[in-house]
Amino acid sequence: MFKNTKINLLLASLFSVTAYAADLTTDKIEVISATPLPSIGLTLDQFPSTVQNVKTSDLKKSKTIDIGSFMNENLAGVDVNETQGNPIQPDVNYHGFTASPLLGTPQGLSVYMDGVRMNQPFGDVVSWDLIPKNAISSMQLYSGSNPLFGLNTLGGALSINTKDGRNNPGAALQFSAGSWGRKIGELEYGAVSEDNSKDFFIAGTWFDEDGWRDKSPSENKQLFTKLGWRNDTTSLKLSYSFANSDLNGNGLSPLSQLQKDYESVFTYPDNTKNTSHLLNLNWDHYFTKNVMFAGNAYYRNIKTTTYNGDINDEAFGDTVSWSGTTGQRNQDYSLSSYTGSAYNLQKQIDLCLAQNRGTYDSGGTLRREAGEKCNGLINRSRTNQENAGIFAQVSVENEIFKRPNSYILGAGYDFSRSRFSKTAEYGSLAAGGSIVGSGYFATEYRDKPQNLDDVLDARDANVKSLTNTWSLLGSDTIALRDNLHLTASGRYNYVRVKSADQNVHHLMDDSTDLMTSNIDSDASLSGNHTFARFNPSVGLTLVPIDNLTTYAKYGEGSRAPTAMELTCANPNAPCSLPNAMAGDPSLKQVISKTFEGGLRGKAVAGITYNLNAYNTRLVNDIQFVSASASKGYFTNIGETQRRGFDLTLSKAFDNFALAGTYSYLEATYESPATVNSITGTRNIQKGDEIPGMPNNILKLFADYKFDDKLTLSANTKSATSIYVRGAEDNEGQGAKLPGYTVLNLAADYKAVPGLTIFANVLNVFDKAYYTAGALGSNPYDSTGTPYIVPSSTTGSSSAASQATCNASVGSVPCYGASGKSYAETFAAPGAPRAAWIGVRYEFGGKK
Repeated sequence: MFKNTKINLLLASLFSVTAYAADLTTDKIEVISATPLPSIGLTLDQFPSTVQNVKTSDLKKSKTIDIGSFMNENLAGVDVNETQGNPIQPDVNYHGFTASPLLGTPQGLSVYMDGVRMNQPFGDVVSWDLIPKNAISSMQLYSGSNPLFGLNTLGGALSINTKDGRNNPGAALQFSAGSWGRKIGELEYGAVSEDNSKDFFIAGTWFDEDGWRDKSPSENKQLFTKLGWRNDTTSLKLSYSFANSDLNGNGLSPLSQLQKDYESVFTYPDNTKNTSHLLNLNWDHYFTKNVMFAGNAYYRNIKTTTYNGDINDEAFGDTVSWSGTTGQRNQDYSLSSYTGSAYNLQKQIDLCLAQNRGTYDSGGTLRREAGEKCNGLINRSRTNQENAGIFAQVSVENEIFKRPNSYILGAGYDFSRSRFSKTAEYGSLAAGGSIVGSGYFATEYRDKPQNLDDVLDARDANVKSLTNTWSLLGSDTIALRDNLHLTASGRYNYVRVKSADQNVHHLMDDSTDLMTSNIDSDASLSGNHTFARFNPSVGLTLVPIDNLTTYAKYGEGSRAPTAMELTCANPNAPCSLPNAMAGDPSLKQVISKTFEGGLRGKAVAGITYNLNAYNTRLVNDIQFVSASASKGYFTNIGETQRRGFDLTLSKAFDNFALAGTYSYLEATYESPATVNSITGTRNIQKGDEIPGMPNNILKLFADYKFDDKLTLSANTKSATSIYVRGAEDNEGQGAKLPGYTVLNLAADYKAVPGLTIFANVLNVFDKAYYTAGALGSNPYDSTGTPYIVPSSTTGSSSAASQATCNASVGSVPCYGASGKSYAETFAAPGAPRAAWIGVRYEFGGKK
């Protein structure tokens, strides 16, 4: 029986590294697994990188609703953009790289749960609502380009480990309620058999709230179960994870609107429904105490539907003249019955329907211009993803040249199948932001051809994709001296992406009775692409004195273009993501090259510190480039760079603990590029900052324990200003959103053994702040009414029309008129002050 000290430590606290915000007093021998699967492991003094560890006690103490929120409040270098406008659908940024649930966002972080890659096959997105927070035993955030974690590990990797009945016996019930009608119920139970060979664990969560913004209710249900068996040398664990969510996140709104009504939304509905099933079998076997075999086999199915009411930018995008004081559009509204300046929804609906039925010009030609006359769209999409895979590795401790050595060899295969379909229904914008459907859809089918300036306006899509990924990996760590370790590792990835267009109308020719002269064969979504690369890494650790470890590392990573990006990569057939696609010319895979170094340890007076500096350069970075107000395509834009450092300090006293993290980041474009924006062409120069990334983030934490029963905690986060999307050249009005500071408070009271009453207050000073932004098109005037354009507006950017535009929308300036809308800064508002109270009862085991 190989229950030596090191193996027991590994099973009990795998990957342990002090969590800066939560556990300020941990002082343990720390063991790190270098891969997503368990291994014999390395001590922290041998690991040439920074790892931030979170334990289940940290998550329980924080009272945050998901792991994205926890990382935002507690971990160094992490920032969250609330682009979706939903509390459990955040964009999580780490060192300038993102793991997001939003299709079209470049994904630069890999996320694993029990060795299963959680980045979804179709777009590499990460749906945080599908990860069961109360089933997490620990999670580790690795910095840098780490090839051992596979695709998307450009700037870091998050590895999540779930609970089992052996290490989490007993039961717990928790319930909390408070602001915004939020209610959260959690349960968990774990047990082990009398002969200690079998164990069982189950956890469930129910989340429901009205949402603090208008029209934003959400519900999320999660279930996690795990069965385990082991003997002296072998362990088997079979887990099943289920999630079902119904989320409303209404995204960005114009600043002029938010300053009048902070809770308002721009358009609605914006609904996402996810249903996920994940079955995972993990195994490990010790041939000897120095040879361990580990692996997993898994199957996952994710079904996602979206229903989004959006502005139809095509109806606002023309630069035309205006006459009189009514704002009537001479050319495009000659068919309507608009008289005067009032917006009449029924007249707008009639106009939209008339264009779908068809009208005739003076020459008797049938014209269908719903794309210009219908100012709203209802976009519906359905994505069905399946993926299955198997991975295995062996880790060995031995000697080379009489020096201690450890190595890992592994291989794996992942197969995924995706089906994406989308429709766009023409509609009309009602005052207040709702979109009223017309019953007519933007397609190229014979029975309902559409015309937008004599160009077919197809916004539907139906594509199947298959992705096969093969991987080989290896790593070796040798002790050159007792205090000096060299680690070399690498991973070879081979990816094949095949897509098949299911819409035959994309392939029509001039023999049809449609205007097919504008249909290019490049518009077909079918394609077959392969990507292969070996990514290396080498690092050194040195322990010159007790309580001080220094390290330096170089690593490479890669990201293969996804099926979603490849089916929207044709500049001659741009698409409106995440809702439509067209064409799939090949893209180059993104390559990351990271240098990092730092030191960690414990200084005088018991102050724990960690300093990590990094520089990551991306080659062939992929970005979504706008081709018009509403359409664009993915393309390789050249090189980008992220560089910066994280500094963490913590100190524990008898009843008092303090900690802080400061992070500095420069995320810049390193190649000139030209992109389109709502305000015109933007010329990116080397050194321009990438939007959405604050240069400075400061997080402070304090805990005070009054006695054995009452503990009070406080944390603050401060972030400096960010550039908004659409201002990639960092120029012009509205290009930046201001920084902010937010204070949160929490309290725990242990009333009786096993029973804890807790409360927390978010954004104590009710600070209005913004975490993301973009330049967008706003069709509302200062009263919130669509289509009213002030007199003298010509659609130009002259000083006179600029002044009129500014007066029209109020205190927030707009940046030039185009048609009947204004370019304005849109922003994602942060949550206002809120409070919750809850109770947790633990029984039947040590928790």
